[in-house]
Amino acid sequence: MIEERKLPAYAAGAIDVPFVIGFFQERVDVDTCWPSHSHPTHELLWNQRGASTVSVGPRMWTITPVLGVWLPAGALHEGWACAGSVCNMSHFGIDSVEPIALEPVPVVITPLLRLLLERLADPGLNPTSRAITEAAAMDNLQPAPGHLSIHMPQADLLQPIVSGMVDEPQPALGLQQWSDRLGVSGRTISRAFQAETGSGYSRWVASLHAQQAMEMVARGDDLQDIAQLLGFSSQSSLGAAFRRNTGFTLSTFRDSK
Repeated sequence: MIEERKLPAYAAGAIDVPFVIGFFQERVDVDTCWPSHSHPTHELLWNQRGASTVSVGPRMWTITPVLGVWLPAGALHEGWACAGSVCNMSHFGIDSVEPIALEPVPVVITPLLRLLLERLADPGLNPTSRAITEAAAMDNLQPAPGHLSIHMPQADLLQPIVSGMVDEPQPALGLQQWSDRLGVSGRTISRAFQAETGSGYSRWVASLHAQQAMEMVARGDDLQDIAQLLGFSSQSSLGAAFRRNTGFTLSTFRDSK
């Protein structure tokens, strides 16, 4: 069962908000999706527990307790969260803060940034303390290095590959296997990936597996089980591939409950 939540699409600044940084939290009890919508404020999505995703056009990011995504005001996006996730949403008044980026970017949620953002949820915080905390939060809010996202191809030719691998984490088939299934050459498939995503099939698979591994680690799955599910020979080979693709270690994304 997937619950659908429909939200409106607001232009940047369409609604005045009574805060500089507002903090909101929701526990998701069933798998939930949010169709395309946008906010009048800048938004930072990050999780207290579990994993979720956000998509802007063909680009998708995985959100965990240590990796969030900054969305500029007015940016149309879609979201998904698995059951049991606790999703945090920090909203920023566009007239009150300078945006850290004018496009969606990943943000590492450091322990200090987490404490600062959570402190702003206290309704009893006096104005002076709130202003100091808001300034400190903005000072510690920076785009993460690298893209840490995946481009989902839209070409009809590639849909059997995309849907099969995205819907169910699994070892990647080789280009020749897909060539036989789709009735086109491996070079044609690779060129289609390159034209649409800027990378070939193998690089795209590596990015997809990194996103899937990040999500599974965040929800507490065993690393050896993840390696086996994705077709890696060992936990260490999975970890090495993940670090090459993202610049982070998988243990970084372990959800400490």
